[in-house]
Amino acid sequence: MTKREIHPQAIVAASAKLGAGVQIGPYAVVGENVELGDGSVLHAHTTVEGPSKFGKNNTFYSFSAIGGDPQDYTFRDERTELVAGDGNIFREYVTVSRGTEKGGGKTSLGDNNFFLAYSHVGHDCVIGSNTLFVNGATLAGHVTVEDFATIGAFCPVHQFCRIGRYAYIGASTVITQDVPPFFKIVTERETKSFGINAIGLERKGFSAARLQALKRAYRLLLRSKLNTSQAVAQMRKSLGDSADVQELIKFIESAERGIVK
Repeated sequence: MTKREIHPQAIVAASAKLGAGVQIGPYAVVGENVELGDGSVLHAHTTVEGPSKFGKNNTFYSFSAIGGDPQDYTFRDERTELVAGDGNIFREYVTVSRGTEKGGGKTSLGDNNFFLAYSHVGHDCVIGSNTLFVNGATLAGHVTVEDFATIGAFCPVHQFCRIGRYAYIGASTVITQDVPPFFKIVTERETKSFGINAIGLERKGFSAARLQALKRAYRLLLRSKLNTSQAVAQMRKSLGDSADVQELIKFIESAERGIVK
């Protein structure tokens, strides 16, 4: 497809340069000094600011804000830029900032990167190609992410850190030092169970008898010396007349990833 399609309710600056086959949806904004390569698609309510230059077949989803001013106190509207390659995907509410003068003046993205909803790339970052940013992954300024790295959901990365090639950072991990290539990094997991949701269940109309049965089941499962299978067997034997306990047993027995204990 070579024909451009621009919705009449989109706003496109006069200085913007649009490649062949670019599609721009309603209420999308393309700012001054933006260059969009062939086949790029801007969905409704997307904002792309400049100076910025994008290669071919980039896709911008609704409410993403790409190429905006750097989030830096010292920024004084000097000319800085964002440069991106081909085939990048920016999902809903993704933000990518341009560079700062003190940081070299440029934020750089390679090819075929996938930025899931609410992820953020700060000013002066250098992103390779084929990376994955899971929902809420957040880079401070001056971060380098090399090819094929994965940054998990809700992972903040401190400024000036480097993420090596093929590294994998698990969800909710705070990164304050460089992550070597090929490594798998994840924060220590301390998720534990602390009893049934008694107050919430009472507010939902659970009777004292129902709550007592669930408390007994909880003690068998998590406070006795029985393993899970033994606890389930004992729950079935001594609390089998409770529909709530039967539901709990069914859930435990169908778990494919284990349960939080």
